[in-house]
Amino acid sequence: MDALWGAPKAKAEETLDPDDWTPVRALSHRMIDDAVGYLRDIRDRPVWQETPANVKAFFATTVPRSPAPLADIYREVAENVMPYPMGNVHPRFWAWYMGSSNFTGALGDFLAAIQGSNLGGGSHAAALLDEQVVAWCKEMIGFPASSSGTLVSGGSMANIIGLTVARNVKAGVDVRENGVAAIEKPLRFYASDQVHSCHRKAMEALGLGNRALRRIPTDAELRIDVAALRAAIAQDRAAGLQPACVIGTAGSVNTGAIDDLQALAKLAAQEELWFHVDGCIGAFIAVAPQNAYRVAGIERADSMALDPHKWLHAPFEAGCVLVRDASAHRGAFAVTPEYMEMTPRGLASARWLHDYGLQTTRGFRALKVWMAIKQHGIEKFGRLIDQNIAQGHYLGTLIEAEPLLEMVLPPNINIVCYRYRPKGVDTERLKALNTEIMLRLQEEGIAALSDTTVHGEHCLRVAINNHRTRRVDLELLVRETIRLGQEIMSASAMV
Repeated sequence: MDALWGAPKAKAEETLDPDDWTPVRALSHRMIDDAVGYLRDIRDRPVWQETPANVKAFFATTVPRSPAPLADIYREVAENVMPYPMGNVHPRFWAWYMGSSNFTGALGDFLAAIQGSNLGGGSHAAALLDEQVVAWCKEMIGFPASSSGTLVSGGSMANIIGLTVARNVKAGVDVRENGVAAIEKPLRFYASDQVHSCHRKAMEALGLGNRALRRIPTDAELRIDVAALRAAIAQDRAAGLQPACVIGTAGSVNTGAIDDLQALAKLAAQEELWFHVDGCIGAFIAVAPQNAYRVAGIERADSMALDPHKWLHAPFEAGCVLVRDASAHRGAFAVTPEYMEMTPRGLASARWLHDYGLQTTRGFRALKVWMAIKQHGIEKFGRLIDQNIAQGHYLGTLIEAEPLLEMVLPPNINIVCYRYRPKGVDTERLKALNTEIMLRLQEEGIAALSDTTVHGEHCLRVAINNHRTRRVDLELLVRETIRLGQEIMSASAMV
């Protein structure tokens, strides 16, 4: 009929699905086989290596205009991406506190992407699973079932969510309607001088400014000084400011220091302040049978930030925030336009999960966490946390046994701060020497460390939260630190 009337013939409709699934299936099986080999043989590869110039140039090309075979694309990934990782899944990656992923979680990420659900909410299985993972986090930490929570990208966002609720509850005005300018007295939040930098970002993003976060001095073990905190609160009240929130640290990023959470909970209650805990490093110690005592009191928080992609080893990204007052949590974020109203039946008949955070569109983060917990059981994750803490203390004993090495701070949990310290080297040269050791360890693919400053002393920092780490790796680190230190010292540039 179209030809009869001279109408143009319709173009063939397109899709991103392949015309023939058979070669895609074969290539997918090959990818899985390669992935298994990648993790199985991880010790045979360097922890990290510099990306070559030709690979950097590969990533500077312009946007593709026409199709390419999927097999060729995978070859490019295998050649240009997989050999040059950050390295955090390697057993000797201890540079930053990240987590080392797990294969089951990676499969969960794949299946989540295949299903493709948007976790903004609604009535579907992925939303139920998302809520179950949050419920499991409450159970692990000791929060009541009636409390609230949501999965987010990571610890920084989890802290921002928790502190937003704290601000709104303690502001004394409707901040959502009138803004922070309507707050009668400037709010003050309190944390130790070891607090993570994301809390400064939170204060800035919340419109309160960096000065709203008062850093309190710490004791010899770098825990917040509770007496100094109490005095600071009284001083601020006398100055006409409004103390609003105490932030407890359950594992500081520099040294793993854990504040006295019981004392902070008691003080916050006495002063009628919100008690938030940044538990991104150490909260899950609560499930570790030998070390759970270290975070006693964490269950008394009003809000808490967690990171399943650290000691639950979920593939990135997976953060979580818990809030004791579910109504206050939802009240800080919920907006209900007409197109997102609940219905008595059908797809919109369940609650909207985006009412508990900033993202309307939310990825299906929960499946990778859920599958790994189901496979291994939370007791195993607790044992792995105990194992990492024991490894940190074992490394401490190795360092103390070596005359050329110095422990800058005894390990609290699993972060070890030490340095190579030969006799007769001044402070400035000592920093340069240890920095060079750190860089050569990285460049030679031996181990990835970071550095920091503790009590005014520069040092190397080893953060052991990797389920693949073994004691032989730590023994190798000590030997290589000494070898590199001696090599550098023997070179004329360091004499």
